[in-house]
Amino acid sequence: MARKLKIAIVDDEPDMRESISQWLVLSGFQTETYASAEDALKVIGADWPGVVVTDIRMPGMDGMTFLKRLMGLDSGLPVIMITGHGDVPMAVEAMRLGAMDFMEKPFNPDRMTELAKKATQSRRLTLDNRALRRDLSEGQQVMSKLIGTSPVMERLREDILDLGQADGHVLIDGETGTGKTLVAHALHAVGPRASKKFVPVSCAAYNDEALASRLFGPLENGVPAVEEARGGTLCLEDVEALSEPLQARLLAFISEQGTPAETRIIAISNARGEGRKAEDSLRPDLFYRLSALKITLPPLRARGEDILALFTRMTEQFSEEYGCEPPQVNAQEAAQLLQAPWPGNIRQLINVAERAVLQNRRGSGSIASLLMADGDDNQQATTTEGKPLKEYVESFEKMLIDNTMRRHKGSIASVMEELCLPRRTLNEKMAKYGLQRGDYL
Repeated sequence: MARKLKIAIVDDEPDMRESISQWLVLSGFQTETYASAEDALKVIGADWPGVVVTDIRMPGMDGMTFLKRLMGLDSGLPVIMITGHGDVPMAVEAMRLGAMDFMEKPFNPDRMTELAKKATQSRRLTLDNRALRRDLSEGQQVMSKLIGTSPVMERLREDILDLGQADGHVLIDGETGTGKTLVAHALHAVGPRASKKFVPVSCAAYNDEALASRLFGPLENGVPAVEEARGGTLCLEDVEALSEPLQARLLAFISEQGTPAETRIIAISNARGEGRKAEDSLRPDLFYRLSALKITLPPLRARGEDILALFTRMTEQFSEEYGCEPPQVNAQEAAQLLQAPWPGNIRQLINVAERAVLQNRRGSGSIASLLMADGDDNQQATTTEGKPLKEYVESFEKMLIDNTMRRHKGSIASVMEELCLPRRTLNEKMAKYGLQRGDYL
């Protein structure tokens, strides 16, 4: 249901304020009255949910100055000016400055209603478009954090965009550290519920009694999660930790909502061996309701050259944080990064990247030693999944050109000089790897 917009009536004459307000209220509008522009400006700001009707001639701040102030706050705010007969040229000037229209005293009530209807419709459209742009912007920001150009990541982004628009509940699974919570945020941000709340609850962080209160109440302070997320998204992390009684209550909550569900549930499961996964831990009827739609995140070791792109991005961020230069990865180290099994996935890569920056600042250590230290005692720093030498060479080559372009802020001449490449060869390789000079300027 569309929200009801307000009409602010600003006039220093009490009788005029009240007569305009009474007529508009009888016409179905919600009004607020102010005796001066100064009083109105204490309330009206950018994205104010309404329109303004104001007299031109007022003591203190006059209507023209008031209009300029309003246009400075929000150029999309509809303002209707009230004029005396001799003020028509001034009203025309006001429209040039941004006013929507004007009415002459004594005003025609039907014209007042017509202008108020037109103004509120225009304002609603403006506010809805702004909200949509904000939602799209937030969705784009979250999606931009899903770094990578590998086929599995391209497919993941497509799945998020498709499932984000759907109504069904979603189950996200995958290994620890693959970014499941980020994907849950992305699903919410690109969908129709983006303007509503996203409420995450870790099912493994509470004992059974505390979790029941957090989800369903009662709570001494605040509202339970199912109420807080109403109309939006309830994200249940470690959903396999739910006890049987809580599974029954969650199933009842889902059943009560009907179809389509008012509140969407995104369940996150950490696949940690047989007997620990959602399908092994949840009652079948609940599992099938939660997994109406499903996304399985790829492990880092399956993402190919994304590993180098992520490592580069992380080392740049940590270098900026620690105030030092990022480490330069040579061909051997690039191959080691690509071959590592990454049992901790992106979370492990972030740890390795931070330690690589600290090592580089001290001028000691190697990436290979970090990979060995980060693995299990019996874990070798190479995978059993062999790749053709050509893939390693191309991944390293792309990373090297990308890093050099970043460092020289898109200066082709500087990159050619550092990498000892002729212009044509550099252009061909950038085209091959999808690198655009404009991205580095």
